[in-house]
Amino acid sequence: MMSLDELVDNFTLLEEWDDRYRYLIELGRQLPELSEAAHSEANRVKGCASQVWLETTITPSANGPILSFCGDSDAHIVKGLVYIVLTLYSGRLAKDIAATDAADLFQTLGLTAHLTPQRANGVRSMVERIRHDARMALAQTPAVSEPIEGR
Repeated sequence: MMSLDELVDNFTLLEEWDDRYRYLIELGRQLPELSEAAHSEANRVKGCASQVWLETTITPSANGPILSFCGDSDAHIVKGLVYIVLTLYSGRLAKDIAATDAADLFQTLGLTAHLTPQRANGVRSMVERIRHDARMALAQTPAVSEPIEGR
């Protein structure tokens, strides 16, 4: 997957909504394939009109858990939206994910005004699911205590 900066740069070059729409579909085609096992009810995102699945992998690190995501949808345009959401959140620290809202990115990409209410709600559901997973990973991470001076 490309970097967030590359994604923003590519969208900046596309002035017409039709071009952005086609680019979203192309991004969806570039999503890594999600395994059949990952197309489970546990991974299904509730609140999306289309079927969307997100698989979360948590990797411990010295700075806190890092979350990586894989995703899929049964709708071409939604697969592109999944790609964008994963570009924003995947491979980041849980604390950063929990503090990041996707609304600014979708505004920057010029997508906010063109998404149907159902698709916008689906994006919110994906983002909330990812941020929920980040909060859960943080809650399950034992706190590291600092040594107390003089002991």
